[in-house]
Amino acid sequence: MKYVRWVVVILLFMVACNGETSSSTSPVVSPTVSETLPEPDVRVTSVPDPEDTAHEYLQAWQDGNYAAMYGMLTDLSQDAITLEDFTDRYQMVATQANLASVGYEILSSLVSPRSAQVAYRVVLNSAIVGEFSRDTMMNLSMVDNEWQIQWDDVLILPELAGGNLLWMNSSRPSRGDIYDRDGHAIAIQSDAAALFLIPNQINSEAEEDLLTQLWLLTGIRPNHIYDLYADNPRQGCCLPLDEVTTDELNDHLLALSGYSGWGYRDYFGRYYFGNGIAPQTVGYVSSLTAEQLNEYIPLGYQIDDKVGQLGLEAWGEEYLAGRRGGTLYVVDPEGNIVTQLGASQAEPALSMYTNLDRDLQLGAQEAMRGFVGAAVVLERDTGRVLAMVSSPTFDPNAFEPTNVNSSYLLSLFSGYGTSPFLNRATLGFYPPGSVFKVVTIAAALESGLYTADTIYECGYYFTELPGFEGEDWTLAKGFPPSGTLTLPQGLMRSCNPYFWHIGLDLYNQGLMTAVTDMARAFGLGGLTGIEGVDEDSGEIPDPVLPGDAVQQAIGQGAMFVTPLQIVRFIAAIGNDGVMMQPQLVNRIETADGEVVAEYEPVETGFLPISEDNLNIIQNAMYSVVANSRGTAYWKFRGFSVPVAGKTGTATIDAFQESHAWFTGYTFAENPDVPDIAIVVIVENGGEGSDTAAPIFRRIAEIYFFGRPYTRYPWESQIGVTATPSPDETETPTP
Repeated sequence: MKYVRWVVVILLFMVACNGETSSSTSPVVSPTVSETLPEPDVRVTSVPDPEDTAHEYLQAWQDGNYAAMYGMLTDLSQDAITLEDFTDRYQMVATQANLASVGYEILSSLVSPRSAQVAYRVVLNSAIVGEFSRDTMMNLSMVDNEWQIQWDDVLILPELAGGNLLWMNSSRPSRGDIYDRDGHAIAIQSDAAALFLIPNQINSEAEEDLLTQLWLLTGIRPNHIYDLYADNPRQGCCLPLDEVTTDELNDHLLALSGYSGWGYRDYFGRYYFGNGIAPQTVGYVSSLTAEQLNEYIPLGYQIDDKVGQLGLEAWGEEYLAGRRGGTLYVVDPEGNIVTQLGASQAEPALSMYTNLDRDLQLGAQEAMRGFVGAAVVLERDTGRVLAMVSSPTFDPNAFEPTNVNSSYLLSLFSGYGTSPFLNRATLGFYPPGSVFKVVTIAAALESGLYTADTIYECGYYFTELPGFEGEDWTLAKGFPPSGTLTLPQGLMRSCNPYFWHIGLDLYNQGLMTAVTDMARAFGLGGLTGIEGVDEDSGEIPDPVLPGDAVQQAIGQGAMFVTPLQIVRFIAAIGNDGVMMQPQLVNRIETADGEVVAEYEPVETGFLPISEDNLNIIQNAMYSVVANSRGTAYWKFRGFSVPVAGKTGTATIDAFQESHAWFTGYTFAENPDVPDIAIVVIVENGGEGSDTAAPIFRRIAEIYFFGRPYTRYPWESQIGVTATPSPDETETPTP
């Protein structure tokens, strides 16, 4: 339309000029009818506005739709540059400038019949050097009544004319450290040493002394070191053992210098103490993947940068990475600097202090060694996460490429069939088994149909539901039936028929969802709200048939929970019904100790049970451990810290061993040592009292006494199985 307006203006100007000339030379003569010429056949074609085309092109740039942009170029331009090169050109600019966003403003346009120019301002927002703008020009050609764009580098920035490029000379701060609750380092940037073994060079006469010295340095027991190489084919190679800081190595170097069969290589990078303290929870750092580039380049990262890939390292990336700085240059095709477009200074990273207790965490990891499962320790009344174990574990030092042990350690991960990177504490999807009976007893008491004095005859079999005959656990064990039980005694004995009866009775009384409603009120089937790690909500479906209600009453059927959900409501039982949000992070600090963010305990609700009923449940859980008929009595006999707990054995199918559960809380009420809640699950571990309860006790001993005191039933001594490795000799704890 602008073209038409310009034509009309020109014609009017010509007519006006002709009129003035005529009046000065001769009179105007009006033609007669016979002299009137026929009107010409004039068709006016609408001309598209080139500003619309420019807007469409620049909007496609803003959206990253390079194929659409390329489709708007003239044939001549497309002959000069391929779609791949065109896309690379724009992506290279986005990468080098760390573009967070692209903006633009159309300024003006100039149109002629077959060509046009559109002036516009491009506004580039770099995550490193900030925002800068340039005015530039777009040339267009009319083809088949539509505008097509003549490609040129100046469409991006005027400074890129002639094939110039952008180059970001970036600077990155050292990554922030992660500490436990007492300031003990968990992950730091440090000088370190990768230790390795050369088994065929170990002097057999000095082997015991060498393993002892390596134990003193690494904390890895001699029998575990021996197991690493005893049957390993890499007898003449560098078999990775561990990573330690350079300072730690120097403290032991003199004592180790006289032994053959070991070695080390120095490196600098991200160092994780203890082969990884809660590695699935803390996470690890590694190079950006191809899939992550589009996410991190606009945040200021370079393609060779490293980022947190799991757990707190990923969650706290914005704190731990600091802010990158740099200078953005224009360089010619030979790499010579043409001009500078912007610059900024890097800002230091922050440090993260967690609620984890380093020694407790390492002790709990050791307690779970050799098992598949999880354990979580909460500070009972605050929800602070003191330990979070997922087993099997992995060494996050494997992801530091300057670590000479890295390649070998990474190669081991591909052979794992038990998902060491899965955080089973928050993402493990398990049937709760008999630990769920705590929920069922709460639903029974709150229904008003049951009291602490309600009795039931607990025999071997349950036959109240036609078509279903359930067996009590005492039958398979060869124990006598539990006999007449009150409701709390039913929990103490974990009597399956009693709880099947409760599930069926509540269903038949019209309280069909009483148990599942109580489960959801206890936090099952929903997220706990924990920050720093991914979690699963689990599944708590309402029963559809009486059989569903019967199975759900003992924690079986179509219901699944995470260990974190279980320990959270168990802590609430011990905390007078107060539900707390589990918390991993305590605070974020600057290098100078200034607190940037602090995470206080958060109450999220209350268990919907009366004080009297809560006391009944607390006493029933105490009897599980303290009463000689309790299912965990023999595993806690002699333990001086009062514990209330619940065993659990979750059936999987007829072809797999059951999962073993034990959960509970302490109530020592020592003002100097806060009480805790613990959950332990051992996948395919059999009876909860046989496997999970001893692990629970060991973790509690480490927390209250600083070290374990009680052997597992399957150990010859603490840390050594009853069938130790050949020639293995245990030495005292250093």
